[in-house]
Amino acid sequence: MAIDYLPLLILVIIAIGFGAIAVIGPSLLGPSRQNKQKLEPYESGMIPFADARRRFPIKYYMVAMLFLLFDIEVLFLYPWAVTLRELRWQAFAPMGFFLILLVFGFLYEWKKGALRWED
Repeated sequence: MAIDYLPLLILVIIAIGFGAIAVIGPSLLGPSRQNKQKLEPYESGMIPFADARRRFPIKYYMVAMLFLLFDIEVLFLYPWAVTLRELRWQAFAPMGFFLILLVFGFLYEWKKGALRWED
């Protein structure tokens, strides 16, 4: 019985070995000549001109969370659309209810002003 798991054990050992080589290898084999320019913070091809830890407005996070929420809810439409021909009307009513809730949630957020960037 234990011999049946031997290929899985070999695969796990190879995966761990490859991961260790990929992480440790470059630091051991690569050059490490550090200078002032390499140690400066660098982002998107520009040298930063302000503190990277500055506070972002809460609107930024609200819009990001609402985008993720509605984006994930829309993902539920894909499996439903693929199986719609097989399910016929059995799945149409629950998805209609789901879409109505989604639209009402979106309208509520819009009415509350959560999607406005400036006030």
